Amino acid sequence: MAMANLPPATITAADVKRYRGFRQAEVDAAHLYRAMATSEDREEVADLYLRLADSEDRHAVFWEQQLEQGGASVPPRRPTWRAMALSWIAGHFGATAVLPTVADQEQADRHVYDHEPESANTGLPSDERSHARVLGVLSGTRGGVDGSLIGRLEGRHRHVGGNALRAAVLGANDGLVSNLSLVMAVAGAELESRTIFITGVAGLLAGAISMALGEWISVQSSRELYEQQIAVEREEIRMMPEEEAEELKLIYLAKGFSAEEAERVAARLMENEATALEAMAREELGIDPDDLGGSAWVAAFSSFVLFSLGAIGPVVPFAFLDGSTAIITSLAVSSGALFIVGGGITLLTGRNVWYAGGRQLAFGLIASGVTFALGRIIGVSVSG
Repeated sequence: MAMANLPPATITAADVKRYRGFRQAEVDAAHLYRAMATSEDREEVADLYLRLADSEDRHAVFWEQQLEQGGASVPPRRPTWRAMALSWIAGHFGATAVLPTVADQEQADRHVYDHEPESANTGLPSDERSHARVLGVLSGTRGGVDGSLIGRLEGRHRHVGGNALRAAVLGANDGLVSNLSLVMAVAGAELESRTIFITGVAGLLAGAISMALGEWISVQSSRELYEQQIAVEREEIRMMPEEEAEELKLIYLAKGFSAEEAERVAARLMENEATALEAMAREELGIDPDDLGGSAWVAAFSSFVLFSLGAIGPVVPFAFLDGSTAIITSLAVSSGALFIVGGGITLLTGRNVWYAGGRQLAFGLIASGVTFALGRIIGVSVSG
């Protein structure tokens, strides 16, 4: 990568801030890619993550040189809390647990250096676009690599990756906000703590069961649809093998294979019905036949647990406390949980944790305040 267009001897405070921001993003990316490589059980994919990490390290060096040549200090390399949190998730749940989130970030940043004067005539802009393409392929959003690699990755990340991380945060948030609002509505009606506690537990169970049932129906319906699509594809392979072979050839041509390579791969796959069906399911339908969208029971159980974890916080104080003390304690516990959930969302969005956490806290408290006021009005009306 050429290091051209050096900055002037002195740089402005805005330049320093910009260089350090770019450098921090590269440090975070390198740290995360190495964590993903460590947790990846496929050697070729792990090597790819390591190459990406090395590239990000070179980018960080570039911005460090800009700072040094401009007379600015270069702070020690330290990943941000977000990068460390995502790395922890990758280390404990696998690289695919964060892959969609990382791919989305790379896609958003693919043009970040296109109009930066310092990066003109260097490899930074093309490197960033390349990273976006590679991560897009790994996350199943774009074509361009070997079909078998996509097949191995596709089924795993779709339901246990960034979507699962998003579902975990939002599932807990649903339980927290809905049950806090319910509890505050009943508390506003000035009912006894025992009644509020029972109502809160009932709301927790009703919401968690509803979420679990909805998730089970959604996943099971998807599985049944996938099974039907695979059955149709199996019949087509039996009845129209020449047409299916031609279709496979076109798929691999679109992925960048030469005509000879595409024809050879398609012919080899069509020699065996099971192999041909698996290839068509993955490449044409986008379905992992070994996974079929994941287990409906696992999805239902996860939804139940996540909703319950969020919903239990507002309820517990009413099991031990009475009156305003219970209400204040419930609000305090829920406020902390709301801020944590808002901060958790930044793992997906990359936004400032204080802003996201504060916003979530404000919305949750507004919702609970409205329901408390409505409960008070209804309670007064009924008692009157």
